[in-house]
Amino acid sequence: MSGSGEGSAIHEIRNFTMNFGPQHPAAHGVLRLILEMDGEVIVKADPHVGLLHRGTEKLAESKPYSQSIGYMDRLDYVSMMCNEHAYVMAIEQLLGITPPVRALYIRTMFDEITRLLNHLMWLGAHGLDIGALTVFLYCFRWREDLMDMYEAVSGTRMHATYYRPGGVHRDLPETMPRHQPSRFRSKKDLERLNQGREGSLLDFVGHFAERFPAGLDEIEVLLTDNRIWKQRTVNIGVVSPERAIALGFSGPMLRGSGVAWDLRKKQPYAVYDRVEFDIPVGVNGDCYDRYLVRVAEMRQSVHIIRQCIDWLRVNPGPVGLENSKVRPPRREVMKRDMESLIHHFKLFTEGYCVPEGETYAAVEAPKGELGVYLVSDGANKPYRMKVRAPGFPHLAALDEMVRGHMLPDVVAMIGTQDIVFGEIDR
Repeated sequence: MSGSGEGSAIHEIRNFTMNFGPQHPAAHGVLRLILEMDGEVIVKADPHVGLLHRGTEKLAESKPYSQSIGYMDRLDYVSMMCNEHAYVMAIEQLLGITPPVRALYIRTMFDEITRLLNHLMWLGAHGLDIGALTVFLYCFRWREDLMDMYEAVSGTRMHATYYRPGGVHRDLPETMPRHQPSRFRSKKDLERLNQGREGSLLDFVGHFAERFPAGLDEIEVLLTDNRIWKQRTVNIGVVSPERAIALGFSGPMLRGSGVAWDLRKKQPYAVYDRVEFDIPVGVNGDCYDRYLVRVAEMRQSVHIIRQCIDWLRVNPGPVGLENSKVRPPRREVMKRDMESLIHHFKLFTEGYCVPEGETYAAVEAPKGELGVYLVSDGANKPYRMKVRAPGFPHLAALDEMVRGHMLPDVVAMIGTQDIVFGEIDR
């Protein structure tokens, strides 16, 4: 404070900086956001990333192609099979192979199951961040069934490694694991838990698809017209369609701003050109619109899953190419046939050599366009691999989105971006 003249004083008011994260619960434990504040209003935001860097792309260049599928699950660790899909598609493009139609339908169905997993995780965590505790419990109740579907086909609840070049690991199981009697569980509880598990995995998925829209209605009753929810999200983080395109947005972040861009429609892969669905778009480009878009997307995912179930029920067939150069022979054949044993041994020790070339394969992952750029020099491992993560451009735009907003709005905007740092730090 410096004085000038008798009885007068001039106060020097300075902006101050503060750390938002990485210890903040809404910062995912790995985002350091340096905020420049003018009182409680944000003047500038500087995201610092790299706290989760595992060198995925460089690791993929040091091992055979098939051994990196499991690394893809761990990029966006809420959208596991969608990540695998992009990587496996890139390998298939370089090899010049196309999986059987049944495998493509299974991939499409599990891509949408993954979208539901992702959006439910996002909605539960986003609600929790801005004070809606009950929604978190509702979302995770539904995620449990989806995790069981993952476990039924791959043996694991999260990092499935289920997609393989030339198809999928195995066909859909004819039985679902069931909850066992326990002295801690009444007979009535056991019957409720095993509801829908009497038949095959397809029956279980169908049973889920019948029940889930009502569950979404429950969630919408809690949030969509909730006064507090709207106060925290309406007109917060507005991004115009032009800016969304210029900033490299994709997925719900782009569609929330009113741009109807979806790779499943614009550049179809798997069997998205054979199923019917709509592209939900927003109007105002704010956090509330992005919430509405993701909820509408979940309803469309259920519609796609139902169509896949109907087709898969009546169309049996192979789920992988019978090509021992890229896919291991069946175990019972390998046990009694020397040539199959050699194929098996070479596949799991050396892998397969991919013709020289480069390719880019992209999927409409739950968060946006997830692409894999792959360069082959003819060896059994990639010469270069680069992942185009959808969350990275969104995080880069955070500074622009939060300027002029209050400190609590930062939490709402990190939530609306649906950021997962595994794919950003890579």
